[in-house]
Amino acid sequence: MDNNDILIRLRYALEIKNKEMAEIFKLGGVEVTVPEVIKILTKSAEDEDEVENEDQIKCNNSMFDSFLNGFIIFKRGKQEPRPGQSDAPEPAKKSANVNNLLLKKVKIALALTTEDMLELFEKAGITVTKGELGALLRKEGHKNYKECGDKFARNFLKGLAIKYRG
Repeated sequence: MDNNDILIRLRYALEIKNKEMAEIFKLGGVEVTVPEVIKILTKSAEDEDEVENEDQIKCNNSMFDSFLNGFIIFKRGKQEPRPGQSDAPEPAKKSANVNNLLLKKVKIALALTTEDMLELFEKAGITVTKGELGALLRKEGHKNYKECGDKFARNFLKGLAIKYRG
């Protein structure tokens, strides 16, 4: 799953409008117009035989990270920095798995508890233990860190869609 696909699924699950998507990108520090949002949300060619869609804008990892940061601000409001803390959130490392970022930042934005997240996975039809979820939410480099695969990310987004869309 690429970043564009994740954005398409997240937008569908939470019923985010194109104008709101542009606003979320702006809150994250990336200037994107509504027509550019539509190009980002265009499905990419699945088959190798098909010509690559020239109108599609690829969402790279830093752009995706900015979107998730903007999503947190959009849902929870701008947080005042503590004394001695930098104003901007630190960007994710290049090696950071985007699926792990997705789980962490959507959990923060929607103020989900561990139980809420386990319920989302259950609604999607997979069983995840608290320990597994904790490993997915850990910081990269921690001894119990586990990389989040596409299956977990896809089922998390499916669970969000079931919860928020019915």
